[in-house]
Amino acid sequence: MDIALEAGWPRDRLDADYTARLTCTDAEFARTIGDYARLSQAAHDLPGKRLDIAYDAASGETCDLFGTAPGAARPCFVFIHGGYWRALGKGHSAFMAPMLAARGIACAVPDYTLAPSVSLTEIVRQCRAMLAHLWHNADALGIDRGRIVVGGSSAGGHLTSAVASAGWQAAAGLPDQPLKGQLPVSGLFDLAPLAASHVNDWMRFTPDEVQALSPLRNLPAGPLPAVVALAEREAPGFHRQSAAYGAVVGAPVLTIPDRNHFDVVLDLTSPDTALSQALLGLV
Repeated sequence: MDIALEAGWPRDRLDADYTARLTCTDAEFARTIGDYARLSQAAHDLPGKRLDIAYDAASGETCDLFGTAPGAARPCFVFIHGGYWRALGKGHSAFMAPMLAARGIACAVPDYTLAPSVSLTEIVRQCRAMLAHLWHNADALGIDRGRIVVGGSSAGGHLTSAVASAGWQAAAGLPDQPLKGQLPVSGLFDLAPLAASHVNDWMRFTPDEVQALSPLRNLPAGPLPAVVALAEREAPGFHRQSAAYGAVVGAPVLTIPDRNHFDVVLDLTSPDTALSQALLGLV
């Protein structure tokens, strides 16, 4: 189906279809957010960490890098956090770093300025600046610029595919396709339905943003390996969005059973899950 047509649906249906909190109980949600932070703290015990790397002079935003090694250029997974563009941060986002470091893979987790303090245009600009910084400074940071995979959850899934979209790289001094792959999880790929839902109460999307920042309308340059993942217990809108984006980019859609919108990404803490195997395959 054409996801953009959802924008004509009744607001109450769109609100329900894009309310991630309906996929779990309040207790499950609180426990999962606590697990994000607790498991991310373990990454700070890893050797080779670099904290608060300034990647964008205009905003002052920073990222943390884990799992590097002296004299090595390691592949790097960049994880962009979710929170409907208005919550969470890098302190909740490094829970997969120990699993990756054990396999010789670095992990970068950025902060970005949260809405409604800034627009989605600015958030996307920051995430693209972050990738450009990592790519241009790969040698100094100990990462392999030819093996950078970007992933993220929910709003971070949107930002993942907005970074993968074509059209901005040349101005940042990057090749047309600087990425090795992308792994959006529970992502949002067309903003039109969200602009007609409760999400617009804090995002205030403009028509230009809906067009320019919807990954379904702005595809990657050339073939880019991808896996589109989501939880079995996602809200209906997330299922439709993932199916539509996977079909357009020719990527498999991986549905993780018995997981909700929030706990699905915790599967990245174990190398044996389907989600981790998808990531390791992309790297």
